[in-house]
Amino acid sequence: MKQSKHAKTYSVGIIGYGVVGKKRHSILKSYKNLTVIAASDINEASLSSLPRTIKKFNTYKDLINKGECDIVFISLPNRFAAAATKLALKKGMHVFCEKPPSRSSKELNPINNLIKGTNLKLKYGFNHRYHSSILKASEIINSKDFGKIVAMRGIYGKSKIISFDQSDWRSKRSEAGGGILLDQGIHMLDLMLFFAQESFKKVFSIVKNDFWKHDVEDNAYALLETPSGIVAQLHSSATQWRHKFNLEIILEKGALVFGGLLTGSKSYGDETLTVIQSRPDKDKGIPKERTYKFNKDISWAKEIKEFINAIEYDKDIIHGTFEEALLTMKLIEQIYKADRLWAKKYYNS
Repeated sequence: MKQSKHAKTYSVGIIGYGVVGKKRHSILKSYKNLTVIAASDINEASLSSLPRTIKKFNTYKDLINKGECDIVFISLPNRFAAAATKLALKKGMHVFCEKPPSRSSKELNPINNLIKGTNLKLKYGFNHRYHSSILKASEIINSKDFGKIVAMRGIYGKSKIISFDQSDWRSKRSEAGGGILLDQGIHMLDLMLFFAQESFKKVFSIVKNDFWKHDVEDNAYALLETPSGIVAQLHSSATQWRHKFNLEIILEKGALVFGGLLTGSKSYGDETLTVIQSRPDKDKGIPKERTYKFNKDISWAKEIKEFINAIEYDKDIIHGTFEEALLTMKLIEQIYKADRLWAKKYYNS
């Protein structure tokens, strides 16, 4: 990556050096004016592959207090995310924090006061917005050729709350704050908010944890409506035996259908976008279709590029802002509380 001869250099710390932290590190290596100087992880074995030139810490507090970083990337269990973000901002660091931003909106809310009136950049990791299929769909919607959005239907699911070799904190309400909806469904809700360009005011839901028997949800079903009348349906599942990402956007003159998603696990199938051009008076229910297939996951690199550009040129964060993260967290809580039995068990006790 080309850099200006006079580009400022930045020291970077990676807080949480697991799968995601290592993925971020691999991309940061392409920036000549960024140097990863510190990393932290509670598991010392995760840090063993790092060169001696990189300072190693066992806690996020030690890295923030002693690492002398300009920028930190935070990839921690939910219970630490907000606290680590606050501490880093107080120390004058730019912060990139993976989703979810916290366990609750209450935990997240105070962070806004730390960035108001400063040039510090805070970005949350909603990388799905940067997938090629999402970018192509956004381009089509913004062209207005297909009219306005009428409705959206989304399914995002995997076969367990705890996948592969993950630790079990995701299955504990006290540590995670929520289950599959907060961990994975948050991406689908973020996309729905992104495409709708307005919040959802009517919220109906069924939230269940009958299968895996944890105190967090393994299935969440939501029916949502915006003030302008866009209706969205979501099923976020941890009993989707064949991993699935599917989003259908119905417009006035056609539809966009997302099938599959390029991910690290490679278990969600090919990433495709089918564009349907509808002329119901002529096509007799068999409309013209075109399917695009995408072979490379560009989301991680594009997301980091936007963050670094915002720091270098003092620009506003475009995607993954504090306001967007807070709105999504509040929507998740609305979904939880809209189920009367779930609310009684976990919010009104």
